[in-house]
Amino acid sequence: MNQPGLRKRISYWFDNRMARGSLTLIHLLLSITLILLLFLSIAVYFSARTEVSFFEAFFDTMGTLINAWMPSSGDSSSFGYLFFMSLAAIAGLMVTSVLIGIFSSAIEEKIYSLRKGNSIVLENDHHIILGFYPGEYTLINQLILAASGRPCTIVIAGDLERDEMENYIRENIELPSNVRIICRTVDIFDPASLEKLSLEDARTIIISPTTDMNTVKSLLAVSTIINNTDSQVRINAIISKDEYRFPPTAAIKHNVTTLQTNSVIAKIIAHSCTQSGLSDTFREVFNFEGSELYNITVPGAQGCSFRELSYMLDGASPAGITHNGEIQLNPDPDTIIGDNDQILVFSENRDSARINPSAEAPVFDRSAIKEAIPEEQQSVVIIGSNSTLKTILRELPDNVSSAVLADIGTYSRNTIEREAALRNISVSYFEEDLSEEENLLALARKAEHVILLCDHHEDEDASDMKMVFYLLHLRDIRTRYQLTFNITAEMRKEHNQKLIVTDDHTDYIVASNMSSLFLAQLAESPELIVVFKELLSNAGNELYLKKAKNLHCAGQHTVSELRAMMLEQHYIFLGYRNAIDHTNAFNPPLNNTVELSAEDSLIVLGEN
Repeated sequence: MNQPGLRKRISYWFDNRMARGSLTLIHLLLSITLILLLFLSIAVYFSARTEVSFFEAFFDTMGTLINAWMPSSGDSSSFGYLFFMSLAAIAGLMVTSVLIGIFSSAIEEKIYSLRKGNSIVLENDHHIILGFYPGEYTLINQLILAASGRPCTIVIAGDLERDEMENYIRENIELPSNVRIICRTVDIFDPASLEKLSLEDARTIIISPTTDMNTVKSLLAVSTIINNTDSQVRINAIISKDEYRFPPTAAIKHNVTTLQTNSVIAKIIAHSCTQSGLSDTFREVFNFEGSELYNITVPGAQGCSFRELSYMLDGASPAGITHNGEIQLNPDPDTIIGDNDQILVFSENRDSARINPSAEAPVFDRSAIKEAIPEEQQSVVIIGSNSTLKTILRELPDNVSSAVLADIGTYSRNTIEREAALRNISVSYFEEDLSEEENLLALARKAEHVILLCDHHEDEDASDMKMVFYLLHLRDIRTRYQLTFNITAEMRKEHNQKLIVTDDHTDYIVASNMSSLFLAQLAESPELIVVFKELLSNAGNELYLKKAKNLHCAGQHTVSELRAMMLEQHYIFLGYRNAIDHTNAFNPPLNNTVELSAEDSLIVLGEN
């Protein structure tokens, strides 16, 4: 092997030094300047015509080198003196030019680095969102709403450059003066990159909805840092599929809270298909606009029964009791509220609940309150399939007696029929090509309720656009042929759903939107995690829309009476929905009088 020559070695050494950055270049320039200064000082000392000390020669040379200026030397100005001073002046010009270039380059690099968002975040009690996706702003908006005027800092980390993220946020989100947003360019899967976000000093760390694999990788990266500190910061994330769920022991160790959204979304779809408007109810409960759940202490409630509280509490709907740190939703009406108990309320803000001591127990005909009348038997049409189809069939309301399935691809029919048999639902299949209008019309004529399911194996935008085309054609058929079926559509991205929003009261279940609502609630109200999981699970209390005629409350009633009538039937009254204009009224004032038609719906919480 040929050994490199001296020139190549020097070039290699110089290249390595140059690659180390501006500080190394300054050190190198300083060393060269000092060597040159020493050499020229010796040359000037020996070339001077009159006697000049080395000290004088050194400082004359240094002044010339720094200022590129020839000092007045009188009789000592020999040719050699002038020659070497000229060299010092020329060298000074070169040194100054190179130094200015190095500083300019260093400043430019620093500015570029700051624009990219590479600097360290020095904050405390801040929210951290890992992952930024243009078009998805629900999570950020919810955290802003949750701040409710309080100072709040939100750090957003993603793989886009900082100024690009800031531009997206500035164009799509109205920031109040109390909220400060800091963007950083970070690899959310790299612990070394995440360290610049001050994770251990944060209030919460939220992993923005993405693929399950990326979420788990980001969870592990964050846990690597947090586990090496005594920080109690909570990590919140959304997992779609059960196979990617975080092990419970690891979740406790790393203070991680996750929700399995596929089963949650499937449940909302199943219940919304026959309860038009239920998706709005879920959004109201989990949205920081309007009313939400709070766990509060209510002065004057101690010693009262939950039944008494229901007609005495104004400004909020009582939904449960917290005793010894355990929250019980929809408790027995005769439960007495202890001195240290808190009340779980559904209200617009934490401070709106107040006791009305002069309120009297409502009087109503208890003999008219019998067992709830079952809903009429109905049929559903399900178009499309994914891994949640089994859960949807299992969760369909009791009044669904038949289902027609179309465009299910290779989904196992044995699985479909097994789940349907467990619920006594008769199943049939529509095999025709739905791209032809006459076939889609024939299917629509079979429908009272239509469910549209995304293909989770397809690209998100591609699967959403398929839903868009189905929606457009179904709406057209419904209008032209005066059909009355309602539609519940699953979509995966919020910005795709915004393309087709109309006032036809389609129930949209948008995975990214609902996931963001869940994450914001987990971040702001970690003490209510048990409640949220119960509302989103297959057991315990759930949200329902129940027709007034089936709950024996059609007619004119005060809100106080409605609360009492619902308690008599083991439900918590949260609001009502008008059957004509499809508007919802949540948490109405206690003494309001409400006129309910037989087809109006009550928004209730309970076990069914």
